[in-house]
Amino acid sequence: MKIGIVQQTNISDVEKNKQKLKDNIRKAAEKGAELVVLQELHNSLYFCQVENTDLFDLAETIPGPSTDEFGLLAKELNIVLVLSLFEKRAAGLYHNTAVVIEKDGTIAGKYRKMHIPDDPAYYEKFYFTPGDLGFKPIQTSVGKLGVLVCWDQWYPEAARLMALAGADMLIYPTAIGWESTDTQEEKDRQQGAWIISQRGHAVANGLHVIAVNRTGYEPDPSGQTNGITFWGNSFVAGPQGEILFQASSDKEEVDVVDIDLKRSEQVRRWWPFFRDRRVDFFDNITKRFID
Repeated sequence: MKIGIVQQTNISDVEKNKQKLKDNIRKAAEKGAELVVLQELHNSLYFCQVENTDLFDLAETIPGPSTDEFGLLAKELNIVLVLSLFEKRAAGLYHNTAVVIEKDGTIAGKYRKMHIPDDPAYYEKFYFTPGDLGFKPIQTSVGKLGVLVCWDQWYPEAARLMALAGADMLIYPTAIGWESTDTQEEKDRQQGAWIISQRGHAVANGLHVIAVNRTGYEPDPSGQTNGITFWGNSFVAGPQGEILFQASSDKEEVDVVDIDLKRSEQVRRWWPFFRDRRVDFFDNITKRFID
């Protein structure tokens, strides 16, 4: 299957961002993409650098304007599309939500981000209620997609539960980068850990992993930090953790990666981790800490 990856910079103008996204989705489709994955919160700047109640105005319902617009495009191009939206569920109730659009333009399913960070420049708990849909793959015409979002990518339990529920691949729309005061050594450690963790999910579960990050510099409106330089490096890993594709750190890219879904079953035959799991001794995994 051919997977399209859209790694781009964003500005404060939502409509211009959306138009660039549509142009880039078209480019991916022209290259033969059957599935196109976009970065986290792709319609706007990464607004979670500050806590500002006015920014809740960026949120929208699902179904809503973005699912309608991008649904029409998916239908026109005959592709499956993974969106990442700021969902307004009700007054005072908002989520960071991935939506999968089927080839006919309809909503195949959605996933609400389960793990919500709260760090300097990543004040997501101010905006997002933790997801309540669980770790359930979304059935599409191109397979069962295990869609997770950004901070979820650090949790092996999330990846495992998606795999146990039959996901054919793991997909992570992402917005992650460096704060400029970090040393180069610290920046290298952070980026390396990000890649290693997701490659580990691929190995442990015998699945392809698709991580799509944004790139470019976005200032902190409050001036409390020096803003975020998103590190790009969107990548696709195979079921043995092998890097099949990796984008640049600082350039906008539209790429199409050809993956062989049959390899997942073959790798699981070689490395039968699911067979050998000691589920009879895993009760403590649901505890916060074991004293």
